[in-house]
Amino acid sequence: MNNISIREVLRLTNPNIIDIRNSYYYNMEHIPGAINIPYYDLLTNYKYYLNKYSIYYLYCDEGDQSTEVSNRLNNFGYNTMSISGGYEEYLKIFK
Repeated sequence: MNNISIREVLRLTNPNIIDIRNSYYYNMEHIPGAINIPYYDLLTNYKYYLNKYSIYYLYCDEGDQSTEVSNRLNNFGYNTMSISGGYEEYLKIFK
């Protein structure tokens, strides 16, 4: 599995965090430092957003969709990890 906890991600220096939820939810609230690339945009334009020399940490609401997207992107040769539990896990720990 290519999952990582939110605690581990936030211990990293300048992690590339991508919120794959739609922009409405991102604009309401998101993990500090995250950028928003909705999942459909990321899957259809990944070459535009990602490079194969960086690691990206993806999250959605609960972690299921980001795990699926991460697996697909890794199959294309990118280095991604899904944040376990997604934004809901972040809220449980930090809010």
